[in-house]
Amino acid sequence: MTRGFYIGRFQPYHNGHHRVVEQIADEVDELVVGIGSAGDSHTDRNPFTGGERMMMITKALVDVDLVTYVVPIEDINRNAVWVSHVQSMSPRFDIAYSNNPLVVRLFNEAGIEVRQSPMFERDVLEGTEIRRRMVEGDDWENLVHPKVAEVIEEIDGLERIRRVADTDSS
Repeated sequence: MTRGFYIGRFQPYHNGHHRVVEQIADEVDELVVGIGSAGDSHTDRNPFTGGERMMMITKALVDVDLVTYVVPIEDINRNAVWVSHVQSMSPRFDIAYSNNPLVVRLFNEAGIEVRQSPMFERDVLEGTEIRRRMVEGDDWENLVHPKVAEVIEEIDGLERIRRVADTDSS
């Protein structure tokens, strides 16, 4: 059995992330989705809590034919021990998936196979762009899974993201 590990901040979990998960599903039996910077929230860059992101991902992955585990990974800001920190917070995994150059290097140095995935419509399927659209009242819902949009509505995420954007810019 092969288990993969896919890490991201998922602020929010969007259709690009979802397409990556669907692609990974063809390569592994199970997938651990690591929520990076899980302790960060209520800022312009990280508006959603780790728990809210867990809800988004869990609900969006219900229909994907893959056993998944969603785990929060808090920042430790010590790159030399980051991989062992991730491993201590996660079920065992065989392959890591990331396009972040630092993450790729850290996993490689730890002897873990890393696979990179294609970026899908990166000009719009990117957290910064989606958050910008949310703040400015532009169309964003079609860039996320319908279940993610439901979670954002449930937590009054648009109000929060607009409020923290005002706070951060003043």
